[in-house]
Amino acid sequence: MSFVSESPRERLARLGIATTQRIAALEKSLEALSQATIVGATDDEHDPEGHTLAWERQQIASLLAEAREKLADIETAGERADVGNYGKCEACGRHIAAERLDALPATRVCIRCATTKS
Repeated sequence: MSFVSESPRERLARLGIATTQRIAALEKSLEALSQATIVGATDDEHDPEGHTLAWERQQIASLLAEAREKLADIETAGERADVGNYGKCEACGRHIAAERLDALPATRVCIRCATTKS
């Protein structure tokens, strides 16, 4: 979805806020799970009904790391917008297609360089 009236900096700021909120929610979930582990002291390793608490902790921790990385990418893209380099491929210097920026606002490379790199 394209936000025509939104500048790249505004869009990145909006995405940064949403990602920060996701990080806070994940941190809260991780803390609640840690508290449940302390209070419950259950032997969930041998529970045949579902995933272990350790597995759930790892899942949340993984999502949290991913969200933090996304936030760092958004912040870096914001810095590029501030200096006028937003939308330029860091590998070849060409402009990144608007469609790609719509899909991946914090991307650093054009589709050509992204597929060549893979």
